[in-house]
Amino acid sequence: MGFIKNLLARFRRDDYEDFEETSWEEEESEKQIDYTNKEQRNDYVRNCLEKMGDATKELENLTFEYNMVTSYLKDMEEIEALPPEESEQLKECAKRVSLLQDSKSNFMGRPHRITDEKYRMMERIEDQIEEGYQKITEAEEYQDLIRKDLNRLDGEKHAYLYRKNEVMRLIADTKGMAVICVVALGLCILLLVLLQFFLDMDTQMGYYLAAGAAAVVITIIYVRHVDARRELRRVENGINKIILLQNKVKIRYVNNTNLLDYLYMKYGVKSAQELTQMWENYKIEKEEREKFRRAELDLDYCQQELLNILKCYQIQDPAIWLHQTEAILDHKEMVEIRHNLIIRRQSLRRRMDYNKEVVAGSSQKEIKELVEKYPQYAKEIMKTVEEYEEKFQGANS
Repeated sequence: MGFIKNLLARFRRDDYEDFEETSWEEEESEKQIDYTNKEQRNDYVRNCLEKMGDATKELENLTFEYNMVTSYLKDMEEIEALPPEESEQLKECAKRVSLLQDSKSNFMGRPHRITDEKYRMMERIEDQIEEGYQKITEAEEYQDLIRKDLNRLDGEKHAYLYRKNEVMRLIADTKGMAVICVVALGLCILLLVLLQFFLDMDTQMGYYLAAGAAAVVITIIYVRHVDARRELRRVENGINKIILLQNKVKIRYVNNTNLLDYLYMKYGVKSAQELTQMWENYKIEKEEREKFRRAELDLDYCQQELLNILKCYQIQDPAIWLHQTEAILDHKEMVEIRHNLIIRRQSLRRRMDYNKEVVAGSSQKEIKELVEKYPQYAKEIMKTVEEYEEKFQGANS
């Protein structure tokens, strides 16, 4: 009976608002229960007790929330009832808190100049940035010089190769001209022989002229051929020297490229210009974060000051006002919050009434009516109630 007595004491009538009771569909089904059947009777009693237990738990939660909302409303009344001087002091402190909170929100919502990962990296190598920038700049400038040298050597190589092709064509031409000259000389001699023996002509002068012309032409061709051969050797030597120089420059290019890749990887950039930009962004970001850190310290100080002021006025939950300083500063905002709290409290009271009167009250009434209607089962019903009460208290302990 202790559980029911506790419920009776707990569910005494207060000055709550009226509510609409929900009709129970179980009323019709309950008429079909055979109360003389022990199993059905016990199930019925346990079902009533479970509804009372659920209502009790719900009432505990609702009561806690109701008391909290009531406490907020009382706090608002205390704040609005402050004397002008104390109210002004409170508003000044709340204004400082509000401004610092806005500043914090603006900082948190702004786009960061660099990512947190790059910021931490720059923070680690802050002392090496100047040296790193100088190394990357020197490596990039040297890389440009190497590229220019490679381009120049490549141009010279192509010029030599073009000249080599010309010389080789000249050599081939001199060989062809020599062959033509020999063939022409042979034809001339053959013609002179035919004129001499078949036509009895004096061809001695022709022999001299043919031999002289052939000698002059062959000499010229030979000289040009020798000069071309000499030019070919000079060109080939030039090409070999250029190839050797290219190999040396390519080795320098590879080494410098590897150095640049390492420096880029070390500083997380793709160029010295990017490093400069990131360094400038880092300095601005660092300054802004330092301002934010100082603002956070100021905010903590002002919030603590606001809490101390509120505690002096017997405010039950001063911490909540740290997040609604606008209500302290703006009467309209305070009225809006009070209106919302009143609506919440009314809703909570209706739910409390429903669980107390409809759920728990009707279940309690049903058990009492069952005991009065079937007194022969009273002890058995009370035993079931006591067992459930022990189980319920054990679950909540």
